[in-house]
Amino acid sequence: MAEKTVYICKSCGYESGKWVGRCMDCGQYNSLEKSVVAAKRQNVANKRDLPLRLAEVSETSEGSRIGTGLVELDKVLNGGVVEGSLLLLGGDPGIGKSTLLLQICSNLDRNGRTCLYVSGEESPRQIKMRADRLGIGAENIYILGETDIDVVISTIEHLRTTKNPPEIVMIDSIQTMVNTELSSAPGSVVQIRECTAKLMRIAKANTATSSAIMVVGHVTKEGAIAGPRLLEHMVDTVLYFEGERTERYRIVRAVKNRFGSTNEIAIFEMQEKGLVEIDNPSAYMLAGRPLNVSGSVITCCLEGSRPILAEIQALCSLSQFGNPRRTATGIDYNRMVMLIAVLEKRAGAKMATYDSYVNVAGGMKIAEPASDAALIAALASSYKNRHIDPHTMIFGEVGLTGELRAVTMAERRIFEAHKLGFKSCILPTSHLKGLKKPEKMEIYGVSNINELLEILL
Repeated sequence: MAEKTVYICKSCGYESGKWVGRCMDCGQYNSLEKSVVAAKRQNVANKRDLPLRLAEVSETSEGSRIGTGLVELDKVLNGGVVEGSLLLLGGDPGIGKSTLLLQICSNLDRNGRTCLYVSGEESPRQIKMRADRLGIGAENIYILGETDIDVVISTIEHLRTTKNPPEIVMIDSIQTMVNTELSSAPGSVVQIRECTAKLMRIAKANTATSSAIMVVGHVTKEGAIAGPRLLEHMVDTVLYFEGERTERYRIVRAVKNRFGSTNEIAIFEMQEKGLVEIDNPSAYMLAGRPLNVSGSVITCCLEGSRPILAEIQALCSLSQFGNPRRTATGIDYNRMVMLIAVLEKRAGAKMATYDSYVNVAGGMKIAEPASDAALIAALASSYKNRHIDPHTMIFGEVGLTGELRAVTMAERRIFEAHKLGFKSCILPTSHLKGLKKPEKMEIYGVSNINELLEILL
């Protein structure tokens, strides 16, 4: 079998016969890597499938989904893993991806289902040690320590012919799988792409017994899944496993889902016996927050359709340099700088002489503008060194003229705060008309940041 040398873009998978400094497809610089691939011909004359009319295709139902046994994860997957689908789970090394897969296998075993766990990073004995530590003992979990993708596929095909074929196959991880027909090193762009393509073909094979395949992918320093960007386009669902290894909580977020929405997240807490679901993330995020301290404000953000209360902390201190320092953690830096300028121009705060530090406690990341009003309040509280009532929740978008604008799902945010014992809420005036509010909870409407700061400080 002849071989040829090509240069493949690690961002988009574009192939070039010679090295160029800039990818002709995605425009990335210095992204082409040298790879040696096998030039092979496929005889497709006898592999042609006849097209079907849409009405002739067999119907499917929501019952074809496989529940993982984790309620929070099933919400992210809109009811469970779809049979015959290919999922990609990405996350930093050591974040808990293998632990999550083992717990899914254990839950499937309790429900009488069979699964296959393929590991290219650990031996079966090491997997057994981790299962014992997590208290997992199952009869219907097959373990295979293998890196050759052809051996893995032949094993899947063999198990499909048995009495209890595996309903889910775990591949941990795609960076360790090798196609022996290629001379590239494991983890290279060519190996990852070709191994994923083989897994996709066997997952979509039109057979009597189909298996969903979950593939683990490591994340690079830039936060993207290692390998070509084409990898995320090939799979049906992409899940990101987020969180710091020093923190207790983990978040599973769907960034792509062909079988449902990407509006939900799952929150887990890492404990000694594995991952534990958190059904009330707001209470978890606010646990241990300081009371009656300046610079601390509670807001409500939406993760998909789920309201979550978060604490925004701000610290303003006199700058020792000509240019004040600005630091943002968990919130967009450019938006923080813009709101500081609004606070200085519209409210008269002399922020140009103060260093400003903003942090979202607990490691959460807030992307929506509904947290603008809370951020303004936290900065003003620290600037004035006056605390804000800890039982008050604030939300609303702030414009460049200092006005407060309406945000989505205001009532859900208010009822989430009331459920956790908050006594008052400050929101844009435009929400007051026709608003349903809980009993014994004060609602204050403000139209600009001056009215907001007058009520608070």
